[in-house]
Amino acid sequence: MQTIRNLGSFEGEFLLPGDKSITHRAVMLNSAAAGEAVITNALCGEDCVSTCACMRALGAKIDVDGSTMRVRGVERFRAGRELDCGNSGTTMRLLTGLVSGKGIDAVLTGDASLSKRPMERVARPLGLLGANVRATDGHAPVYVSPAELVGREILTDVASAQVKSAILLAGISASGITTVEEPTKSRDHTERMLSAMGAKVSVEGNRVSVEKSELSSLDVDVPADISSASYFMALGALKGKTLCKNVGVNPTRTGILRAFDKMGVRYSVLNKRSSGGEEMADILVEKSPLCGVELGGDDIPSMIDELPLIALMLAFADGESRIRDAKELKVKESDRIKTTAEMINRLGGECIPTDDGFIIRGKKQLLGGTVDSFMDHRIAMSAAVGLLASVKGGQILRPECCAISFPNFFQMLGVGTK
Repeated sequence: MQTIRNLGSFEGEFLLPGDKSITHRAVMLNSAAAGEAVITNALCGEDCVSTCACMRALGAKIDVDGSTMRVRGVERFRAGRELDCGNSGTTMRLLTGLVSGKGIDAVLTGDASLSKRPMERVARPLGLLGANVRATDGHAPVYVSPAELVGREILTDVASAQVKSAILLAGISASGITTVEEPTKSRDHTERMLSAMGAKVSVEGNRVSVEKSELSSLDVDVPADISSASYFMALGALKGKTLCKNVGVNPTRTGILRAFDKMGVRYSVLNKRSSGGEEMADILVEKSPLCGVELGGDDIPSMIDELPLIALMLAFADGESRIRDAKELKVKESDRIKTTAEMINRLGGECIPTDDGFIIRGKKQLLGGTVDSFMDHRIAMSAAVGLLASVKGGQILRPECCAISFPNFFQMLGVGTK
């Protein structure tokens, strides 16, 4: 249990951990590339550790020293391996696509939570390319057997970077051209990194195409994760003033800033620059009176991981808010529609879950209380923000799940661990 007392104000300058999505891809793709690469400011949370373990099992050499990883790729993956993806859906879904075209047998497993998450959404489109992928009743374990892949055009039902990435990673081993078209554009880290590593990639709106390609190793300086920064940005808006440094501001990840625009958050994007094909900047946020908003449509994929936090912030706003078109929240580490509503209501707010999101009736202040994390890192970290900004503070049950994406989260908040 983690006890958190309310704060009169919250101010500071923060250097956040590296982006989880980019770290996953940098490790995975460099493991499948010719040569050796150095990844700096890598996130060494549990999910990315799972990716490292899987790539080592396939034959890559990966050395970790703090937040620096040195990766030497392997020409041919080892066959017949069990790949334990832990709690990481990104690892399992992307790796299923990557190994599908490598001519090997593999079985991808995960912990109890990951084994409940849907994998047929990846197995089905990969099958259209000719991949021999079999999920277990639609879930893990996922079995991959050798198969010849042939590129084709695939239209996805949902905007999911994990599904799109799995198809593209299979596509670099397929003959012909593989094209993925999404209903709206999801985060594009995979296609950016593939292109930077020498793959033949073309992008037109929501359509991404890739041809059979050999990858060359790529040094990557990972920007700070905007999802991790968002908790400190929220505290700036609710309780004072925060400056988050070197934050990744890839346009497919900055939906939270568009939400801030609508909510009335006072913020500035400073010192914008690029590194390794990814934009980064410093983000300054100051205490702001928040107003109720409606969020939905094409903006949702670019803020999907931040929606529990955005919903929490809206519980402090003036007026009623509605978040819609967010059914994808149901297939995360928890059903985040249910668990976000439960978290806000336990803190003294009013959040009504709907089929595709929430209705939040802002109260300007929340009393605090005891909140279960549901072993979901996004719920735990959002609850921490809520408790710091509440009247009385409270406790978070099972806070250890934060290590999945942000191992020293509570230390950086200044509340320690208990």
